[in-house]
Amino acid sequence: MRIAIVTETFLPSTDGVVTRLTQAIRYFRKNGHEVLVIAPDLGVTDFEGARVEGIKPITLPFYRSKKFAMPSKKVKALIEDFEPDVVHAVNPLLVATSAVRYGNELNLPLIASYHTHIPKYMDYYKIYKPAKPIVWKYIRKQHNAADINLCTSETIKKELLQQNINNLYVLQRGVDVKNHHPSFYSETMRKRLTNNDPTKKLLIFVGRLAIEKEIHKVKPLLEARDDIALAIIGDGPERENLMQLFKGLNTVFTGFLHGEELSQAFASADAFIFPSVTETLGLVILEAMASGLPVIAAKSGPTLEQIRNEETGLLFENENTESLLSAVSVLDQQEKLHEMKQLARNEAEKFAWDKASKELLDYYQHTIEVHHNQSFAIS
Repeated sequence: MRIAIVTETFLPSTDGVVTRLTQAIRYFRKNGHEVLVIAPDLGVTDFEGARVEGIKPITLPFYRSKKFAMPSKKVKALIEDFEPDVVHAVNPLLVATSAVRYGNELNLPLIASYHTHIPKYMDYYKIYKPAKPIVWKYIRKQHNAADINLCTSETIKKELLQQNINNLYVLQRGVDVKNHHPSFYSETMRKRLTNNDPTKKLLIFVGRLAIEKEIHKVKPLLEARDDIALAIIGDGPERENLMQLFKGLNTVFTGFLHGEELSQAFASADAFIFPSVTETLGLVILEAMASGLPVIAAKSGPTLEQIRNEETGLLFENENTESLLSAVSVLDQQEKLHEMKQLARNEAEKFAWDKASKELLDYYQHTIEVHHNQSFAIS
C-alpha cells in the first residue's frame, strides 16, 4: 500500500501524535508499505525509509513555542507525484487541511483523525473562547469531507458525534512496552529528579507545559506535603510561569528528555501525576503504566477509560484538593503501591504498538473500500 500522511506535527517535535505516527510508520515500513509524510519543515527528511517532505513553517503569535505550517499547494503536487492508495489527514487544522482539499480534488481515499482537542483548549484562553463555535464548524467541515474519521477515545467519539461529525471509529491506544519498562530504574536519575533527596516520594509529570495541561493544580499538594517531590519533564509556553509558581516547593524542571533518559525518569518515580481534563486520550498515561507506575489522575472521560481506580491508578475529583490528597496517600502504603505498580505494568502489556498500528492499517484498507463503493454508487 502507498500511504500519504499529512500532519500538523512530526519529528523532531515530541508529543502523543508524533509518538503514534512514528510507531505506525515503523510498522508500515517493516511490512513493506510505502509512506510519504508531509509536515512542517523542521529539518527531518527521512524516517525509517519513509520520505518526509517539509512545508515552510511559521510561528503563530498565540503559540510561539512550536512551529506550524499553513495550507499549501505544494501538498497537492507531492500527493500527485506519490500516487497514494490512501491519504491520511492528521488533525486537519492548518497544513493537513490541504490533504482534505486535495485528497477530495484528486478523488483519493481519505481518512482524517482527531487527536488534539482544540475547542476544549480554547476554554483556557479567554481571548479565543468566543470563537469556539466557529472552530467547531471548521473542524466539522474538514472531517466530514473524509471517507472515515478516527478519534482516540470513546469519550471524544461521543463529543464529536454531538458535533455532527460522521463515520467515526475509535483507534485503540498503544505503548512501547520495551522502552517503557520498570527495569530502567536508575538511582542516579531518581537523585536528579528529587534534587538529590531520593528518600522523598517522587511524582512525575511528562508533557507539554501549556495552560490546558493544568499542572498548576498540583501546587496545593506540594504545599500540604513537604515529603513529596515533583519532577516536571517537558517544555512549552508556560514553563517560566510554572517555575515561578512552584518555586520552593520540591519541584525539578528538566526540559524535554528523550530515549533512555526518559525511560529512566518514568521508571525511577513512585507514581505519575495527570491533572489535565482536556486530553483526547493521554498516551503518556499508558507509558507511565508500562514503566510500572500507577497513575494519579483527575477524573475525565479518557482517564476513566484507561485507569482502573484503586488498581492501576487513583482518580481524584478535578480541582478538589482533599480528593487529590486522598489519592496521593497511596504513596504512604508500600504494599498497596507495589501491587498497583505490577497491575499497571500488566495492563500496559496488553497494548503493544504493533497491534494498534495494524488496526490503523486495517482502517486504511477500510477507507479505500468505502471510497470505491461511494464512487461506484455515484457513477
